[in-house]
Amino acid sequence: MPASADVPGERPELGPDKSIAFYVGKDLTEDGHPLIGGFGHEPSSHWVEVVPAQDHPEGSTITVGVTEDADMPGELTEIPQVEHTFSYITSNYSEFTGLPAPLMNGGLNEKNVAARDVWSNSREELWDMTPEDQTGPQYSDLSRFAMERASTAREAVEILGDLIDEHGYSTYGGNSHMFADEDEGWIFIEYSGGEGLWAAERLGADEVRVSYPGYIQEFPTEAVDGDDPDYLGSSNLVAFAEEQGWYDAEADEVFDLQEVYQQPFPTDLFEVGEVADPDDPAPYRNPVSLGAELEELAPVSLQDMMRLVRDPRWSDDRSGYGQVAELRSDLADPRLATLWLAPTAAVTAPYTPIAIGTESLPEELTQHRYLTAEASGTYLDPAFAEQEATEYATQTYKRLMYATCARPEEYLGEVTAAFEGFETQALEEWADVQEEAVSLVEDGDDPAAVLTDYTTDNALDGLALGNHLLDDVLSRSREDGGLREPDIEVPDGTTGSARSQSMVLGAHGDTASSRDRMNCDLGGGWADGSTLDRQGEYGDPGDVPDFSAAAVSGRPELTDDGGNATALVVGFGGLIVGLALGALAQGRRKRA
Repeated sequence: MPASADVPGERPELGPDKSIAFYVGKDLTEDGHPLIGGFGHEPSSHWVEVVPAQDHPEGSTITVGVTEDADMPGELTEIPQVEHTFSYITSNYSEFTGLPAPLMNGGLNEKNVAARDVWSNSREELWDMTPEDQTGPQYSDLSRFAMERASTAREAVEILGDLIDEHGYSTYGGNSHMFADEDEGWIFIEYSGGEGLWAAERLGADEVRVSYPGYIQEFPTEAVDGDDPDYLGSSNLVAFAEEQGWYDAEADEVFDLQEVYQQPFPTDLFEVGEVADPDDPAPYRNPVSLGAELEELAPVSLQDMMRLVRDPRWSDDRSGYGQVAELRSDLADPRLATLWLAPTAAVTAPYTPIAIGTESLPEELTQHRYLTAEASGTYLDPAFAEQEATEYATQTYKRLMYATCARPEEYLGEVTAAFEGFETQALEEWADVQEEAVSLVEDGDDPAAVLTDYTTDNALDGLALGNHLLDDVLSRSREDGGLREPDIEVPDGTTGSARSQSMVLGAHGDTASSRDRMNCDLGGGWADGSTLDRQGEYGDPGDVPDFSAAAVSGRPELTDDGGNATALVVGFGGLIVGLALGALAQGRRKRA
């Protein structure tokens, strides 16, 4: 997404580092199911939500668009809501001036359709054409509508195209979506300019795609008629380019949407395995080059995708979360569809499996005021008092990131090994949980309790592990010379110490690269290389430290019982299931 302008209404400058997404078709995966993963780049708080399916009264509407405060201003409007919306899992956030929160980038819905959302800068002439009273859904509105309404990836792009055709589109500078289902993927691009320009491309079973930024290149011009099985586009997509002199059907060999409607990729093509120049202002931001790396990773496993989203080349302080979905076609029940989700940047946070059939999540994963828009200048609504009083997973894992990435050579390998070992156990346990859920479904029972209880237990155990790692890293750093004081200049005449000066990135000097942000990149990923370099083994449970004494604030049962699954599942799922999951939790936490 373009970087924010200094003054609302001013055109934004190029900000080539907003969000990343990966797609691997089922013919190129280890288990024969499509994989999709990625995250959004937002500095604000993030929280997880499982949204239930809902019926809406006739005549219901939903507010869409942007306000006059947005970098590219507009007006909020209301459009009709459909009668029924699907359940879905997502990560919400609050950061984007002029776009009403909560915002989201996608997730996974009950139809096993997954979505990602990635910036895709339109050419500057389209920025300049965008009216300051623009109306229509913006990127987050479209992401949410896809989750609420789409039964397939193709239907998702059709829904978005129809919405833009009917209601317009409110842009921040250009955007893309990546959708995937059990059979295929689709890329959808919405362009700036106020002309309702959009295009979509199908991704087949034998294809991979990286959006960083999102893009479509060669596009068959006749596809705007709606009869092409692999491409779709707004009716004016070709004609408008011709009117502007950006495309000549007689002179140009192909209609290349990247050249016609978008800006060049932020980074030139690079070889697979090439390490980015530390001074590159947009390292690795060439999706074609990263696509070549993804092809070499094939056949890609679920664990490979989890590691790819965690890769410290791009998972850093601006990464809001990590999401990975394996879109299985062999599920016994749609409620078993699973999104593996890290509450904040996966470089220092574990993935938790969350099924569509999950009924609730721990309060620790829900909304808190840390890094949430408007929190610093407002008071808490008392209705949220106890929710806010709980430990916030995003903050804990952010603290772990700062402690780890301050000295990545010392700590990153250990932190990664601990979380990957924890996830290896979770992958095995989740298979058992789903097997139990299938048995319940076959007996005519609801699997929600079994799914919910394991996810709750796993999320809280992951948080306890995070606390253990944080305590360990900080204590070792204190012993190794002490915690470092900020190395900044304090202005003459100022009596406050360095620790009391502005903590804003760039406040004490120019920032030339995204690498100036807090990150753990050791030069091409981890000390032993990138995701591709490290392929072959994923996570040894023996690398999980003994965190049985670790606490989650307000959860004494975790340290008392070595896991809370037994009590939870006995209460809802029955004695046998409770004992089984309790044993799993004890094994995970009681590691010598």
